[in-house]
Order: sequence, then structure tokens, then C-alpha cells
Amino acid sequence: MAGETTPDSPWPLRVFSEKLKQHIERAPAAWIEGQLLEANVRNGHAYLTMRDVDVEYSLSVNVWSSVMRRLEAKPEVGSRVVARLAPNLYLKTGRLSMVASDVRPVGLGDLLARLERLRHALADEGLFDPSRKRRLPLLPQRIGLITGRDSDAEKDVVRNSTLRWPAVEFTIRNTAVQGVNAVPQVIAALRELDADPAVDLIVIARGGGALEDLLPFSAEELVRAVAQATTPVVSAIGHEADRPILDDVADLRASTPTDAAKRIVPDLAEERFGIEQARQRLDRAVTLFIDRAGQQLESLRTRPVMAHPEGMVQVRSEDLERLRERSHRSIDTLVRRGHDAVAHLRAQVRALSPQQTLDRGYAVVQTHDGTVVRSPDDTPVDTGLAIRLARGKLTAVVLSTEDQPQDAADRKAAG
Repeated sequence: MAGETTPDSPWPLRVFSEKLKQHIERAPAAWIEGQLLEANVRNGHAYLTMRDVDVEYSLSVNVWSSVMRRLEAKPEVGSRVVARLAPNLYLKTGRLSMVASDVRPVGLGDLLARLERLRHALADEGLFDPSRKRRLPLLPQRIGLITGRDSDAEKDVVRNSTLRWPAVEFTIRNTAVQGVNAVPQVIAALRELDADPAVDLIVIARGGGALEDLLPFSAEELVRAVAQATTPVVSAIGHEADRPILDDVADLRASTPTDAAKRIVPDLAEERFGIEQARQRLDRAVTLFIDRAGQQLESLRTRPVMAHPEGMVQVRSEDLERLRERSHRSIDTLVRRGHDAVAHLRAQVRALSPQQTLDRGYAVVQTHDGTVVRSPDDTPVDTGLAIRLARGKLTAVVLSTEDQPQDAADRKAAG
């Protein structure tokens, strides 16, 4: 075993090499993806250098002629490929190499399909949910701009934003916008600007390009970094037709860098025009309000109650006089009616009084004790009587009595 070797009992070099070869060749073959930096073909063999698409890692790959004959197209520098590799140790020189048993180019369709799978996976996590998107500030004082050095995208954003709102300020971070350095540099710039409290808004801008050139802006690491940012982020990548995944996670997607400049700051001329229109509308409203109030005052001033305020008192005085006269008439009428009623009752009382009866020729016959005589039976013969007449009295003595039937007396009285 390797642990049993000592300076006095070493392995021969061949034993170490053979055991190392056995150990290395036990590693399984794997499919890897990368971009070809070198592609040299000699004597039917291909010697490639593959680089990772996101970081500065590279690997030498050997493709033997037996494999090359099976390939549909020869590898070209700059192309994106996938290769099935297995490690191999050459015993004569001790050189470790990667041997490819298959090499396939990554086509545009494969890239698009891979991006769509990543897009759906991130969407399922909720990274594109509209509720996560932050509202852009109405008037950002300082804008963070991440773009390529001396790029047209930087000029478009800065120039058009300044033309629209001259007071806007920029904090610019120039990074790689394609290649293996793009993703880490953009992420670092994003985090730096996000940590700056003076930055109100971050714009990530790049001009148009091929799909492969825009791949860094669909990298999962960058997409997650934008989702974690606390400052609103605007994506302005490529042209209208370009749609990197960054557009979906950003708080606002601009079709071009110029479009981003139009959407992140207001137009000073338009705002001034709007303020002027608002001022004119306000002036018209105030003037109209004052005119209407003046008309109302004039209308109130011309009303009779305002022109002749004593008229209201006069009307009430006339009403009071009419009511007083009505009450006097009513009282007079009631008094007259009462007087007439009293006179009528007085006449009735007089008509029914005993004196009236006596005045008509009747007399009241009484005994000496004052008892009124109503029947002959009440006065025996020789009974002294007192006869009361209408004027004066008579004294008489009953000489005889005669009883008259009541019916006959009544008929006589009626006749």
C-alpha cells in the first residue's frame, strides 16, 4: 500500500504510475459543456482547449482520430460544445489528459430549450411573481448604471436621461457584458450599488448581440442576485426581440437602453407643460369660482329682502294688524251673539214668570197660611182666601164649592 512505503522501501516509479492509472481510470466518464478556445487538428487527431462559460476554468481535451471520423462537423474555435470525457494517464510520460469519446456542438435550439427550462424553474419558485416587483421611484436623484466600458448602451442611457431630466446623476460601474467574466462582475457591481443608500435605481444595460453574447444575462446566479436586491432594478438588454431571463426578474423591462432612459426619469419639458396646463386649469377654476360667487352676491343683493329690508317687517306688521282686526271682529261678534242670547233668555224668563201670567188676567188663590189652592177640596166653605192679582190682593170667603171634571176643565182651558 502507498502508506507502507518508506525512504528505505520505496515503490518503483512504474508501480506508482500503474496504481495511479488504475485509480484515475476508475473515474466514470462525464458529459461537460464549454466553449472551445483552441481546436488544433493534426494527423486526424484533435487537441482542444475547453473553457467554462461562466468562470476562467479551462481543460485540455484530446479527441482521437477514431472519434473524429464519427463527428458530423469538425470542432471550431468559439463554438459551444458538450463532450463526454474520461481521464487518462499516459504511463511513458506521466501526463494526465482528458480523452473525449464524443463531441457534440450545442445548437441554438438546445440553448433556447435549456434557457426555457431554467426560466420555468425560476418561475415556479416565484421569482417572477408581480408581487415581488418594486415600484420605481418617480424622480430618482441618483441612478446606478451597470454596462460595458465606453459602450453605446452607456451613452444612450446617460445622454437620453440627461436630456429628459438634466439634474439626474449617475453612478456608473463598467463591467464585462459578455464572456466568462460578465456574470461575476455584473453581480459584484449590482451588490455594490445596492448597498449604496444614495442610489435610488439600478439599470443593467447592454446593446444587442447574438444569443451566445447575451447568455450571461440569463445566468441563474445573476437572476437570483437581482431577485435579492433591495433597490429597484431595470433590465435594458439588447433589442426588442431579445428576451434574457434578467428581463423577467427585473422590476422593469426596457426594450432597449434608449427605452430605459425614457422610462426611468420624467421628461422635464413634458412636466413643465403639465404644470403650466395645471396652473391654467387652476386659474380658470379660481376665476370661474369668483365669477359665480360674484353673481350669487349680486343676485342676493337685488332680492327684495336685501333691497328693502324693512319690507319684511312691514309685511309682518300688516299681518299682525290683520290678525288684530280679525280678533276684534271675532270678539265683537261673540259679544253681540252673547247679548242677543241673554236678551232672548231674558224674554223667555219673563214670559214664563208668574207676573206675566197674572198680567194676562190670571190670579193666584191662597189660604191665609199661604198655601196655593188647586182644588175645591182644599177650601171648605167659610175658608178665608187671599187672592193675588196682577196688581194688588183680594180677601174672600168660600161660600160654596163645585168640583168640575178634569177633562171638561181641560177642554175649557184649551177653548
